[in-house]
Amino acid sequence: MVANSLGEQMRAESRWYSETAQAWIAKGRAEGFAEGITRGMARGLLLLLEAREIEISEEQRRRIGECRDSEQLKMWVDRALEVSSADGVFS
Repeated sequence: MVANSLGEQMRAESRWYSETAQAWIAKGRAEGFAEGITRGMARGLLLLLEAREIEISEEQRRRIGECRDSEQLKMWVDRALEVSSADGVFS
């Protein structure tokens, strides 16, 4: 049987892994998913600021890009909808 996706292949092969290995794999997937979410939120925030023609400094851009706290990013996105300058996003 040929697996149609990487997920199906991983599930098919997982029966050969110990419970410990399966736990590590699951943890890695969860961490990767969370990282993807925060990177997407950061990118969305940058796009929102750009669309609103709000200039940001390189330091502010770095701060957004390095943030891995989804709650913090959500707060910044909410603020970015209403502020007139980038300083208002971070205050």
